[in-house]
Amino acid sequence: MFVDKARIYVKGGDGGRGAVAFRREKYVPFGGPSGGDGGDGGDVILKVDEGLRTLVDFKYQRHFRAGRGQHGGGKNKHGARGEDLVIKVPPGTLVRDADTGEVLADLVEPGQECLVARGGRGGRGNARFASARRKAPRFAEKGEPGEERHLSLELKVLADVGLVGFPNAGKSTLISRISAAKPKIADYPFTTLTPNLGVVTRGPGRSFTVADIPGLIEGAHLGSGLGHEFLRHIERTRLLVHVLDLSDMTGRDPVEDFHKINRELELYSPALARREQIVCANKLDLPEARDKLARLTRELEGRRVVGISAVTGEGVERLLDLIEERLKVLEERVEIEDVGRSVEKVYSLKDLRPWFIEEEDGRWVVRGKVVERLAAMTDFENEEAVRYFHHRLRRMGVERALREAGVSDGDTVSIGDIEFEFVDE
Repeated sequence: MFVDKARIYVKGGDGGRGAVAFRREKYVPFGGPSGGDGGDGGDVILKVDEGLRTLVDFKYQRHFRAGRGQHGGGKNKHGARGEDLVIKVPPGTLVRDADTGEVLADLVEPGQECLVARGGRGGRGNARFASARRKAPRFAEKGEPGEERHLSLELKVLADVGLVGFPNAGKSTLISRISAAKPKIADYPFTTLTPNLGVVTRGPGRSFTVADIPGLIEGAHLGSGLGHEFLRHIERTRLLVHVLDLSDMTGRDPVEDFHKINRELELYSPALARREQIVCANKLDLPEARDKLARLTRELEGRRVVGISAVTGEGVERLLDLIEERLKVLEERVEIEDVGRSVEKVYSLKDLRPWFIEEEDGRWVVRGKVVERLAAMTDFENEEAVRYFHHRLRRMGVERALREAGVSDGDTVSIGDIEFEFVDE
């Protein structure tokens, strides 16, 4: 089963809780705090596995969580770090944040990795809060929750050469002749519903990959027919082989077909339309094909036009020679242009500050990674921990900024998942 799109949920491991403990040893009076730190949560990592070809595994499992950190213990024993979760994906996987559309990674090289959800920081034990004024702290931090997000995975086939053309132009027959690929071949539209990959071997150390992509129709750039299901798979190819049907069976004109398909490529992605093409005029074994080939060559003067018969093999070796010649001079890798579907992340001034205040639905909200982490890791059932939390807010200037923003006694203030009533001391 070929699956080229998936949506998954990933969550980094939560950090372990810090311990509250004191030394209780013979001959050690007033031993002091000895609570160890919790371990950090594990990360979620995507890694390219060149043995995979589709995203079918994500059809059956869509939720992924890394291991959580262990809690700290007495005698300054720190909790172990949570185990990382490595998720394998096929080469050519484009990773986006499903909620924002931001492109996070373009995974193409074997072994390439991308961290998509960071584990939470382990909470500090009470030994870390001891000071000259606070000799016996009776509180510790909770572990920080791991990052969580929904990801959109999109597979774009990695191939040197992409075969493009209308349905039934003979692409599948051609790839079955030049490689070991065995696509389904039949005389009806959209026989090919998923990309077929074949490796063409021409001698020791001489090979290239070819993708037989589902046929294209007018309006494909808008999603008509197989639309984007077709177009995204040719974005990475270095060279396009444009297969045209020279027979009279379809009633279409090969010159018009050539211009229609290139118009679809231009509307989908101007960069894709500029990709080098070899025109492959197929079905030369039919009686009417020779005259059409002569006209096609005249009309497309300046283009590389090769007449072949995928059925008999006529002209196929010449086509392969030309493909091999052009691949030698083309760039090793083509950067994809993800037009209209990726969202570049734009940072505002408030994103760059450690925290900021906004008024929202009749309450005041303090946002920022620093203050949200502080709230998430505070044990609000411990009075001493709550006092430390307010002390930190004062030190950071949050309380003063709230007063200057117009917050009054009794107003509701929210930080992360925590809400409290503001009291001006």
